[in-house]
Amino acid sequence: MVPLLIVLLLAVILFGLGFVAKVFFWIALAVVVLWALGFLLRGTSASGTRGRWYRW
Repeated sequence: MVPLLIVLLLAVILFGLGFVAKVFFWIALAVVVLWALGFLLRGTSASGTRGRWYRW
């Protein structure tokens, strides 16, 4: 009975980790797309130049 519980617990943990990894993958993909859009569509300064692509 104990080995069956250990296998079931391991399956639940691995399924949970896989689901969390998939969610984090989609979040990271959305962040990369937003960053790329912000990089490509950044505004211009008063002098008409694009300026720096970083903020520090």
